[in-house]
Amino acid sequence: MANRFLVDASGIDEPEWLGRVEPFMQELAKALSFDGQEVSLLFCGDATIQELNKNYRNIDAATDVLSFENGEKFKDEAGVEWLLAGDIAISVDTLKKNAEYFECDENSELKRLLLHGFLHLNGYDHGEEHIQKDKEPECEMLKLQEDILLKFKGERVI
Repeated sequence: MANRFLVDASGIDEPEWLGRVEPFMQELAKALSFDGQEVSLLFCGDATIQELNKNYRNIDAATDVLSFENGEKFKDEAGVEWLLAGDIAISVDTLKKNAEYFECDENSELKRLLLHGFLHLNGYDHGEEHIQKDKEPECEMLKLQEDILLKFKGERVI
């Protein structure tokens, strides 16, 4: 089986790299042995993600990535069962700010945000810990995230 990634942009000019997100996500899914999932990915600006964060988390601030886990199963028209893993929203505005903070290129930061959101949809959590510049992560989710990102170091999305 495979996975389905539905990629869209809202409230921003569609990035020229948007079409490269789905193939990258397929490779991530393969590396993680995630199969039969459907995931929606939304790329937006800070205003949109702030509104989502306010409405769903009661936090009135922009953020880099939000994950909305679903977990329902459904059968498609061919009778194949899929896991509706959920939705990931990424602010391209905050992505750029993060890249500056972490002193990395936007491509590396985009891959980190995509993987981070995908891990959350699959039950991973990092509690109060977050990736910090020049500090090794301690929790299992963030360690896994950083290990997998090393495997995709040469991959270009942006």
